[in-house]
Amino acid sequence: MEIGYKLFAEAHPPQELVRQAVRAEAAGFDFVEISDHYHPWLESHGHSPFAWSVLAAIAAATDRIRLVTGVTCPFIRYHPAIIAQAAATTALLSDGRFTLGVGSGERLNEHVVGRGWPAIAGRQAMLRESLEIIRLLWLGGYRSYTGTHLVLEDARVFDLPDTPPPIAVAAGGPGSARLAADLGDALFTTEPDAGLVAAYTEAGGDGPRYAEVPMAWAPDDDTALASAHEKFRFGLTGWKVQSELPNPANFEAATALISPEHMKDTFGHGPGAAGHLAVAQKFVDAGFDHLALIDAGPDTDGFFDFYAAELAGPLRHMRADS
Repeated sequence: MEIGYKLFAEAHPPQELVRQAVRAEAAGFDFVEISDHYHPWLESHGHSPFAWSVLAAIAAATDRIRLVTGVTCPFIRYHPAIIAQAAATTALLSDGRFTLGVGSGERLNEHVVGRGWPAIAGRQAMLRESLEIIRLLWLGGYRSYTGTHLVLEDARVFDLPDTPPPIAVAAGGPGSARLAADLGDALFTTEPDAGLVAAYTEAGGDGPRYAEVPMAWAPDDDTALASAHEKFRFGLTGWKVQSELPNPANFEAATALISPEHMKDTFGHGPGAAGHLAVAQKFVDAGFDHLALIDAGPDTDGFFDFYAAELAGPLRHMRADS
């Protein structure tokens, strides 16, 4: 079992994210994951730095811990040629410690360039073409590509690592899970859905299976739930909402009726390890073997201490219940 830490880029400035990555390495985490957003989910979050600059700084400040985007949409706001170059550079700067996590994106971040927001079928087709372009460019040399949605014209990534970085593909349904098996090296999800793992493996996927595990550590349950509500209530809206709303103000409105009590069933919370481990067990039972812990509590350093003292050992030895 590999354990990672989710850097909450929407709630912290870039310097603090680098500090947390260094702290996560010291606490024994295997990897750090960072979202690639233009906007935060909520106005109250107040931050959303450029992920690729943060990754470069983390690569320079750390020695062992691996880096993962969770996740990048490689089309609309970007072109996949740019992501192919960015990922290759990050892999070089981190001495091969980088994994490129990709997905079909959210309107929240992609609409800002004024190119519209396609329906899900179109986004999935664009994701497939993006992966084909990235793989093509990583072969080296000048490359061109003409797809239904995307075009690459006589492009070359000059600085390539000897081994391309692995690609983890985010899946919210069986179609994208099969895409992860076809063109990815790993699966990435945010819910303990055994059906997604089954779709991935049945399509031939045999790589790591990443999932984000929601936790909120605090000295008492009420403080933990209040913090989880403040930071992560947007997550309770579900992916069909999360992918479609255009701005933080819309998420503020969509979550107005969500209370701290609503966070109880989703988040491991409070001072004791048992509840946090029970939430993680759901993901392990669903077939995931790379757990990225979300810290929605009010004390980041307190969470790192809690992890090292009470969670690290049990999580590493966690196995699916028979």
